Order: sequence, then C-alpha cells, then structure tokens
Amino acid sequence: EELTHALDRAADIYAEIAGYGMSSDAYHFTAPDPEGIGANLCIQAVLKDAGLNPTDIDCINAHGTSTKLNDISETKGIKSVFGDYAFKVPVTSTKSMTGHLLGGAGVTEAIYSILTIKNSCIPPTINYEFKDPECDLDYVPNKTRNMSVRTVLSNSFGFGGTNSSLIFKEYKP
Repeated sequence: EELTHALDRAADIYAEIAGYGMSSDAYHFTAPDPEGIGANLCIQAVLKDAGLNPTDIDCINAHGTSTKLNDISETKGIKSVFGDYAFKVPVTSTKSMTGHLLGGAGVTEAIYSILTIKNSCIPPTINYEFKDPECDLDYVPNKTRNMSVRTVLSNSFGFGGTNSSLIFKEYKP
C-alpha cells in the first residue's frame, strides 16, 4: 500500500519494505548452488535496492529449510556478502516452527519479519540440536531473543535457483 493511503486512513504501520532483490542461478532443478552464488547475488541485489550495507541488518529470516544442501548454500551466501558481520547478525529459520509452506512460505516469513521488528523479539530456530560445522552462524537456537530490531532481511530461495529477498525496516514517520 502507498504510504500516503495508509496515512490518510490512519492505519497502524508496522514496517516498510525497504528493498527487494532477486536472482536466478538455474544451477539445478531442486538443488541450490553449493557455493551460495544465487543467495549471494540475491542478497547483494536487495541491499543495493534498499541502499543499505550488511551491517545495517539486525536480523536475517533465512530460507532455512533444514536440509543439508539448502542450509550450507544459504550460509555460504550470507557469509560471502556479510563477511565477519555474518557471525554477529542473528539468523533465524521460522520454517522450523511452520514447516515449509511452499507457495505460502514467503508471505508467512514476511509476517514473522515484520512482527520481529514490531515486538523487538527474534523467533527461535526450534529443534536445533546438532551443530553442522559448515553452518556456523548464530541461528537463534531454541528460544526467542529479545532485542531491538530495526531491519530484517528475509530470504526465499526456491526450486530451479529462483531466489528473492526482502528487507523490512522499522517505519519512522
């Protein structure tokens, strides 16, 4: 919705879409590029569109399917864009609570991302028991984390290398 329309009707504005990015690596019909190239391109595109740097991101809502191929690829993509900051930014997977909703996954994760900003509370990656040495970021294991969150990067990386990311930002009038 256009900001002017929301303001005209005195709507509660929870967040704004600060940026959108997409990529298509076409690596394989069902497997992501193992080096995270598609994720890298997508994340770079959304940051550029939003006019933000990696250090401006307070939280990442990962595509996070809890599959070996996806999680390693996404981790590599995040690390290749965020550098050392990748180890400082919390990365959550809300699919750990909802399962993979396929066509509904992106919008559900958008809602989680917006509520993360609104409530200053990062949802956990539940059932996180065994650390994979190749997935070595802060995945917010098993319990919520209360902290100020102004920006959330939300990743949706699909079959055939079709990738999209959104950045949600706290709305300030």
